[in-house]
Amino acid sequence: MIPDPVADDHALVSRARSGDREAFGELYARHVRPVYWQAYGVVGSAADAEEVVQEVFVVAWRRLADLHLVDASALPWLLVTAKNIGRNHARRASRRRWEAYDETAASDDAPPDEQVATALVLERVRESLAGLSDVDRRLFELCVLGDLTYAQAADELGLTHGGIRNRVSRLRGRLRRDTDDLRGLA
Repeated sequence: MIPDPVADDHALVSRARSGDREAFGELYARHVRPVYWQAYGVVGSAADAEEVVQEVFVVAWRRLADLHLVDASALPWLLVTAKNIGRNHARRASRRRWEAYDETAASDDAPPDEQVATALVLERVRESLAGLSDVDRRLFELCVLGDLTYAQAADELGLTHGGIRNRVSRLRGRLRRDTDDLRGLA
């Protein structure tokens, strides 16, 4: 399906709002590439970007009634939606990585003393994290567990790159101090 270059997004959205699936298909064909690259920039993998794109267009279909056009284009709305859905996807992936680490850190294959030591370290890290501010806990998820750069975390949290760098440095120092007496156990 090749998008009609003459029709603008306003006409396509209007037709789609009245139930015209072909018009929505044209809107999809017109904007899928930039939405994909926006998603890819946030999540960093082709498979995850494809999931995000799918979700963006499902949301667009469901929210046709309030889809906001800028200069007769749906692309800005789609790009912002892709960025937000991508961030949510990345957050979920970060939580899954932590949960997977948490479940496998004290492997049943390890000797009992290593299992106990690993459990002690993880418990101490959890206690240390519980004493942090919401922003610092979020930074831990994004920059320590996750793979966001300081610049990406700054963009997401609305802080400066230098501020993020300093906070993460202090956070890592705190975690080292809080687990220092357990070094060598795990």
